[in-house]
Amino acid sequence: MGAQGRPIEAMSEAARQCQVLSQIARRQGTPVIWTRMMFAPDYSDGGMLTRLRPGLPKIGALRRGEPDVELSALVRAEADDLIVDKPRYSALIETKLADFLKEKRLGRVVIGGVTTSMCVESTARDLAQHDFEVAVIEEACGDFDAGRHAASLAALAFGFARVLPLRCAPDLFGDVAFEAIA
Repeated sequence: MGAQGRPIEAMSEAARQCQVLSQIARRQGTPVIWTRMMFAPDYSDGGMLTRLRPGLPKIGALRRGEPDVELSALVRAEADDLIVDKPRYSALIETKLADFLKEKRLGRVVIGGVTTSMCVESTARDLAQHDFEVAVIEEACGDFDAGRHAASLAALAFGFARVLPLRCAPDLFGDVAFEAIA
């Protein structure tokens, strides 16, 4: 995103806070899940998303196997972490994430990631609609636009998730999953 000239400072800070959250989760024995958005090299799995965002295929962004799909260098996945590759903003669409959460009997998901108004909000809404308890950590989310970030957090707090500060994170883990959307 930075290479496209977008401001990434808020997203870099969110990634740093996702790393902090992942460390808290691991200390408490909570599964850590990272997500990466990516498409087939020919975008055949992009559906409406790549039609709505034609700039992605035009510049060759987010193709499986390319460096821009990797997790941020500001976070570190560990061997026991799950990495979910997704072709949509929501981590529940075209993935096995919901099945994994149900199999592990995880009823609460703590979310951090980027961008708040796209991937974080889409995933949080879908999880809530599937009756998962969702907590979104404010400092662990970022967006290109502060107004969109704030509006998304407000919408999530209104009907889909508890939006909480980082200091509450240690109390959230136990029978939960931490998902960082990167």
